[in-house]
Amino acid sequence: MSITAQRKAEVIKTNATKAGDTGSPEIQVAILSERINNLTEHFKTHVKDNHSRRGLLKLVSTRRALLDYLKKKDEARYKALLEKHNIRR
Repeated sequence: MSITAQRKAEVIKTNATKAGDTGSPEIQVAILSERINNLTEHFKTHVKDNHSRRGLLKLVSTRRALLDYLKKKDEARYKALLEKHNIRR
């Protein structure tokens, strides 16, 4: 359900805004989106796993807060991020 260190490094590398960037909203949203997608696949086979479902809702909430922050700060980056990760709003 979690992402591997190698996959996380790959996500960071593809979404970094500059060299050494590990904490920008774009990277945080990308990592959260990866975890959300993994959990969504998990629920296709484990329908009654309500403990993990609660974790999924927390991840979605955190991603939503980051997206709201980014929308408030820079709308162009926000729209590009939605487009890149196919997040519907």
